[in-house]
Amino acid sequence: MRSFIETNALIYADASDAGDKQARASAVVAQCLRDGSGVISTQVLHEFVNAAVRKLALPLDLLRALVRLYSRFETVNASAAAVLDALDLHALNKISFWDALIVQAARQSGCEQLLTQDRQAGAVLAGVRIVKSFDVAMARRPPRSRPKLR
Repeated sequence: MRSFIETNALIYADASDAGDKQARASAVVAQCLRDGSGVISTQVLHEFVNAAVRKLALPLDLLRALVRLYSRFETVNASAAAVLDALDLHALNKISFWDALIVQAARQSGCEQLLTQDRQAGAVLAGVRIVKSFDVAMARRPPRSRPKLR
């Protein structure tokens, strides 16, 4: 199933202090990489790099390797039309513009679900089902360990 992966899943996957959340996020990311079902947007990549530098303090060589790894996901770019669609989603659903841009990218790429930790699970926005990313990790069989880049 095509799944849009939100920023927090990538952040938790690389947060060494996140304990069980890291293991579950890593499992989701690894599975989506293996089966080719994962989609991200340039916004997600930008937010991840910002958090990796500011909060995770990842070394630049590791960060570059992670960006190359995550570039294996299909990546949606935000066009002017996408921004206009996100504005409509923002107004209609009373969500932040940035969240609307994520939902719009998920819809644009044909994803059936948006894997997140931030939104209400079970809700459907613009035809995209909101799923707690850690719940997906629990539902899938345990994957082989994710390749370590550190």
